[in-house]
Amino acid sequence: MTTDLPRKIEPRRATLEAHGVRLEPLTVEHAAALERAAHDGRLWELRVTSVPAPGGALAYIEAALAGEDAGHMLPWAVRELGSGEVIGSTRYHDIVAPAGRVEIGYTWYAARWQRTHVNTTCKLLLFAHAFERLGCGVVGLRTDGLNFASQAAIERLGAHRDGVIRHASVRRDGTVRDAVMYSLLAEEWPEVKARLVGRLQAR
Repeated sequence: MTTDLPRKIEPRRATLEAHGVRLEPLTVEHAAALERAAHDGRLWELRVTSVPAPGGALAYIEAALAGEDAGHMLPWAVRELGSGEVIGSTRYHDIVAPAGRVEIGYTWYAARWQRTHVNTTCKLLLFAHAFERLGCGVVGLRTDGLNFASQAAIERLGAHRDGVIRHASVRRDGTVRDAVMYSLLAEEWPEVKARLVGRLQAR
């Protein structure tokens, strides 16, 4: 465990791009495209994800931008450059600037882009930006206690499972979820980066 004093980070809007995927700062102009992406797989019906329901994309974006204005979120739209389509969204959230901490979450993709190179690319971009440009000491991830696929994917990254926050929040359907917490420290990033790069090169 590092004992160095944390350096305060200053997250700002940035466009990130690699391997045919672009993360572009989320704006209200993305609303219609996010509606289309969410319809691919009817993603709002999945109780373990945070995806806007039909007609809800604008409010979803406005809530994310309010979080950005408050200093605890930084949201992106995910664009697949081959098709030019916006295919999902992701963000930093629960930003603790004085501690040099961000979390990656609110991540979802249109069904046809799930289990492709897109998620690996997005994680590479977001981790690299956090550790190499912002100077974060740690990046956190959390997922629903019932989202076993997400937990497995996070663990394949090499993130450390910190534990479970029981009765953490309410799902859209009114049920209460546990949150499974993970983290990756700056000193662990080079090994994880090599793993992500290798995974993309193998494709």
